[in-house]
Amino acid sequence: MTFDQISTTHAGSLPRTPELISANAARTFADDGFTLERTPEFELLLTDAVIDLVQRQKSLGITIPGDGEYGKAMSSPVDYGAWWTYSFQRTAGLELTDFNPITTGPVRSEAGNIRLTSFADRRDWTRFAAAYSDPESGIQLGRNATAFPTATGPITYTGHDALATDIANLKAGLAAADLPTGFITALSPGSASRIGNDYYKSEEDFIYAWADVLREEYKAITDAGLTVQIDDPSIAENWDQINPEPSVEDYRRFTQIRIDALNHALRGIPQEQVRFHVCWGSWHGPHTTDIEFANIVDLVLGINAGFYAFEAGNARHEHEWTIWRDVALPEGKVLVPGVVSHATNVVEHPELVAQRIERFAGLVGSGNVIAGTDCGLGGRLHPDIAFAKLESLGRGAEIAASRLFTGSRH
Repeated sequence: MTFDQISTTHAGSLPRTPELISANAARTFADDGFTLERTPEFELLLTDAVIDLVQRQKSLGITIPGDGEYGKAMSSPVDYGAWWTYSFQRTAGLELTDFNPITTGPVRSEAGNIRLTSFADRRDWTRFAAAYSDPESGIQLGRNATAFPTATGPITYTGHDALATDIANLKAGLAAADLPTGFITALSPGSASRIGNDYYKSEEDFIYAWADVLREEYKAITDAGLTVQIDDPSIAENWDQINPEPSVEDYRRFTQIRIDALNHALRGIPQEQVRFHVCWGSWHGPHTTDIEFANIVDLVLGINAGFYAFEAGNARHEHEWTIWRDVALPEGKVLVPGVVSHATNVVEHPELVAQRIERFAGLVGSGNVIAGTDCGLGGRLHPDIAFAKLESLGRGAEIAASRLFTGSRH
């Protein structure tokens, strides 16, 4: 960033165009039942959409744009899982079985031996079961573009061509918009491993297998001169997927395995090209069983990244900005707090955005803050609202910069 600017970005997913959603819905599956076939016509549509999107981000005041995750298929306007399900398209050793991590039966944990239960058995989902099952409650889980497979053999990365397309599309968009750099999201080993496993002997073996698979994606993105954003809600949201509630100590041990595997995947990759994104799950639920950020923030900072993106704008987590009064930000690291939220249709006022930015700047320094979004906006908000939020983000950053760097008042 320049000396008088607060840089702006977002958490990755942006609303797909109606044409992209329709094109994804029309794609056929390969013989395995979950890999979506690609066609030259689809590829051309995708390229044009990304180029237009990067220009639109710039016009709204976003200085570090992404490709909107457009290469990660969504065939429905409401889809909370595209950031995850894309990985099935790029990994061999998977096939469809009867196992589904969303709907499978409950799994119970005990002290010293905690395990993930099904998504349907999450503690927040069961506490508010009536609301989650009521289509009029406002809680929507959407529809994924593909089913969830299970590992039935050794997993290997096969997404080279699809990733090369993502990289080329973003670079074309950056060139057309005359912007120096951007980012592409990639899944973490811990989040990826939450599918079925019928092959690996242990959970840890499976997580590390995913680390080796996803490392190929991380390196290709960074070797291309772009930033990789590691999407890992599991670091925080796994807490809610353990039933009954575990001790914080047990959870931290459970989580450390996932962090160690991620660092294994990131070995040798420049930290200044790595952004880590953690959230508490992007669905629009009560989130009363979220773990406190203070209980895991040191674990997050132990990840070999230069930038840390996290929720700081929604009603369940905004108060946690105060933890940075006591937590020292390591030298050379940058915070990317969410200052507009995916969790509400209300468009944040630019002045509120500015105030949120200034809170963090006052604690860690203006040069150590990039303004972002809580989570992805695509698949979670109406496009008009999502892009209005990005505009408010850009305007709020301008207001904050005018006060932080020049002392003027609006």
